[in-house]
Amino acid sequence: MDLSFSPAAETFRAELRAWLAANKPQGPGGGEPPEPETLDEEVDFLRAWQARLAAGRWVGIHWPREYGGRGAGVEEHYIFQEEMAFARAPEVINRIGVNLVGPSLMKHGTEEQKRRYLPRILTAEDIWCQLFSEPGAGSDLTSLRTRAELDGDHFLVNGQKVWTSYAQYARYGIMIARTDPQAARARGISYMIVDMQAPGVEVRPLRQMTGSAEFNEVFLENVVVPRENLVGELHHGWEIAQTTLAHERGTSPRQLVIHRMLLDDLVRLARERVRSGGSGAAGDAALRQRIAQSVIEVEITKLNNWRTLTRLVRGQPLGPESSFIKLYWSEMSQRLHDVLMEVMGAHGILERGSPHAVARGRLARSFLYYRAASIFAGTSEVQRNIIAQRVLGLPR
Repeated sequence: MDLSFSPAAETFRAELRAWLAANKPQGPGGGEPPEPETLDEEVDFLRAWQARLAAGRWVGIHWPREYGGRGAGVEEHYIFQEEMAFARAPEVINRIGVNLVGPSLMKHGTEEQKRRYLPRILTAEDIWCQLFSEPGAGSDLTSLRTRAELDGDHFLVNGQKVWTSYAQYARYGIMIARTDPQAARARGISYMIVDMQAPGVEVRPLRQMTGSAEFNEVFLENVVVPRENLVGELHHGWEIAQTTLAHERGTSPRQLVIHRMLLDDLVRLARERVRSGGSGAAGDAALRQRIAQSVIEVEITKLNNWRTLTRLVRGQPLGPESSFIKLYWSEMSQRLHDVLMEVMGAHGILERGSPHAVARGRLARSFLYYRAASIFAGTSEVQRNIIAQRVLGLPR
């Protein structure tokens, strides 16, 4: 495993760091900008921020130049995520489009699909969502029930999807649906692009325990999807979905950098409790050990990411071992948040709006959000099955 970046990658890091210093959104007096009060305000703010990044060609840097990227390698893609986190710069709003849709279309889509859809992903002119999970097919996607019946030059789609992030703002969605009802499980599934403004598409936001509603359920009733929106071959969408899921689970360091920032918060808060007269970690040997364990686990997460990065730099394919990375960080995340809440104490449960809320309630919301870490992007149970069967070769 390589433990250092190339000189070219470090040059890229310096350029990005300088750009962020000059362009990161700032509040009055150069401080952090105020947090948006509503989800609509947050989306508008992040779309404007992504447009600014795209103007500097800092979105989809690993995409080919002909599609608006920089043609950068996986090292630069990793460094981009890292530097964005170090600068505490806002994330791009169109993460599904940039990280999942783009790579999937570049590998499996037609040239016409690439030219039509890819440029507007980078600028966030078109937000994308992912229409995979269903009420009865979240962990086991191959049991999905949404049907897409081919009728001449179009499909007629009927079904329901759920846990669809930002569907209420999305212009398009990538969807898997059953096109051959007689075929078993993964066979007979196709992958297609859905116009989220088409007649018959109904989006219903789902309020989460964080208080936000970026998740949605989506109902599709006699939705017409042109055959030209089929990605890849008919009935062979499951193979394309594996490309999408692999990028979701194992190739982006996004979760690593998020949790490195949380670890910084944890250590800072523990020190502040000691300085303010509280015993905190200084008087609790068990808590000190849990903080140390959090530091170790975040470091292990980094090394797992570097192992994946090394494979990609060497041109080796990303296989089912990406499930190990997803399994590890999701459960590590919940343990880290548990320690964070213990250090914050009673004030840790206060949400934004309370004058006594820690970090304006950001950490409390993060704790609530990551209760789902062992579910989204594939449950821990599913990841263990994949590791057992496809990595270790154990019987079903």
